[in-house]
Amino acid sequence: MMEFIAVNMAPIMFASLVMFLLLGYPVAFALAANGLLFFFIGVELAPLSDGTITLGWNLLGTMPDRFWGVLSNETLLAIPFFTFMGIVLERSGMAEDLLDTIGQLFGPIRGGLAYAVIIVGALLAATTGVVAASVIAMGLISLPIMLRYGYDRRIASGVIAASGTLAQIIPPSLVLIVLADQLGRSVGDMYKAALIPGMVLTGIYMGYVLVMSILRPQSMPALPLEARTLGSGVTSLIVALVVAVAVAFGAHYWLAETYGAKNADILGAVAGIVVIYIAAILDRAAGGKLMSRLAQQVIIVLIPPLALIFLVLGTIFLGIATPTEGGAMGAVGALLLAAVKGRLNLAVVTQALASTTRLSSFVMFILLGARMFSLTFYGVNGHIWVEHLLTSLPGGETGFLIAVSVLVFLLAFFLDFFELAFIIVPLLAPAAEALGIDLIWFGIILGVNMQTSFMHPPFGFALFYLRSVAPRQTYTDPVTRARMAPVTTGQIYWGAVPFVCIQIVMVALVIMFPQMVMHYKGAPVDTSNVTITLPQMPGLGGGLGGGLGAPGGLPAPGAGGLGTPPGLAPAPAPGGLGVPPGLAPPNAPAPGGLGVPPGLAPPTPTAPAPAAPAPGGLGVPPGLAPPATGEVTPPDAGPGLARGGVPPGLAPPAQD
Repeated sequence: MMEFIAVNMAPIMFASLVMFLLLGYPVAFALAANGLLFFFIGVELAPLSDGTITLGWNLLGTMPDRFWGVLSNETLLAIPFFTFMGIVLERSGMAEDLLDTIGQLFGPIRGGLAYAVIIVGALLAATTGVVAASVIAMGLISLPIMLRYGYDRRIASGVIAASGTLAQIIPPSLVLIVLADQLGRSVGDMYKAALIPGMVLTGIYMGYVLVMSILRPQSMPALPLEARTLGSGVTSLIVALVVAVAVAFGAHYWLAETYGAKNADILGAVAGIVVIYIAAILDRAAGGKLMSRLAQQVIIVLIPPLALIFLVLGTIFLGIATPTEGGAMGAVGALLLAAVKGRLNLAVVTQALASTTRLSSFVMFILLGARMFSLTFYGVNGHIWVEHLLTSLPGGETGFLIAVSVLVFLLAFFLDFFELAFIIVPLLAPAAEALGIDLIWFGIILGVNMQTSFMHPPFGFALFYLRSVAPRQTYTDPVTRARMAPVTTGQIYWGAVPFVCIQIVMVALVIMFPQMVMHYKGAPVDTSNVTITLPQMPGLGGGLGGGLGAPGGLPAPGAGGLGTPPGLAPAPAPGGLGVPPGLAPPNAPAPGGLGVPPGLAPPTPTAPAPAAPAPGGLGVPPGLAPPATGEVTPPDAGPGLARGGVPPGLAPPAQD
């Protein structure tokens, strides 16, 4: 029995963790307690595991280093920055201004308020990255207005909850930061890859509203004329946009052609936006002689959050700032926007700091618990068990992605996206990499899927956030003075179901069309015309030019060569390496080549002896040079003094 438990420790440990979570224990403590408990069991059962368990007491000494690695992770530092930015923006009233302005813009058409909620949800997602802030803000501001003008309660609830979850997939999403950290990939690449899927999902939400406005027009009526306080003026807004585009094009052309400025297109767009924004402010101060009130309001309200989006995401995509630095700039920008609106005070900063500290501590404790769990789980070879289990699924890469998507979808009924990212993703990533799946693509699939964790009845957090601000009892509308029925929990849950289905469809689209994600790699490089030219490699003799001088008692080096001790110098070819006598072949080596030792090469009777070295070569000590072309130097020439000479009695007989 003990042997069976020891060999199957990994699945038993995973099942135990699921049981802890289902019993309702906090995730961080369930992870840490499960890891410690099975660590002690694993150490005791290691001798019975046939090598499956590799745990030892000394591994506990590595935990401080693992914890310090979590605490010093600069990537995760972006989480408190973006959280602080989102909360400050929510307190600054930006969401209220956006909803009112865009609601007025789309008010004359059916479903106009629903379109406004979706667009504002996308803008808030791109500026805050926090689901709770988006859902609560839109629930407080737009839900009473939608109920006032006759919107179906299920559609209104579903649109608000789903639009808030766009903060999960549209950068700067917190879940993308965590996924990038767990997958070991760049946060900037993850942001680039998520941009198109986030925009496509926003478009599908708007497509659903369009279909429902056609099939059930009474469920989302247009705003009545008396509710459109800004009046008309769409033509004036279009003219202002055309002027801004013309200014941007002119600035781009001037900067690019005159000065050859880098990023002239971006600088031109900034110039056009600044000009039209200043014009709208001056026109409002002058009493509105150039633009309509609607055009003024749209320009003045929309440009600051768009500028903040560029400050955060634009600098990241252009490579100017890291995600952590972008988050810091976004936090400063949010404080400036709140100050400009006159809503920056000590209470706002205190609330933002308290909420940021609470969320950061929550993430940190889960990470520390996950480190303890992963230490034990890897020590019992749990990662190998999970990898074999997943890579053996039928269907290869597609089968794996479908199975993982179903698994994450089911676990999202019970687990938050942080818990999924810290528990499940580290187990899935090795299997995905073993199958050759791009981990950025895999992360986006998981990110879209994890959105459903906010929308699942009965545990979706977005539904809880909306329930906390939706009216629970009959109330009197402050504008119309009519008695309004409450919004029930059942209506909120049923309103979320169509958007959960849309999110599942979006997961399938990302799997079927990976090009939506792979654009983060940039344009493919055509390698058909690429030529690789290697530099010329100089000979070893020339490469050691100005080489080492010979120590005392050794001959001086030749030009560019190494000094050779007496008795070992061969007769080298110019620029080559000398071969010691007695090891040189009968034929001299080619210039720059190496000779073959004698006795290993077959004799060549007709081959001449090696030629004497050229001037500038290596000196040869007396008595060791081979004969030159079969001639023997007479004794009176002086032993070893004649170039190529050989003392009597040492030269081999010449061969005819």
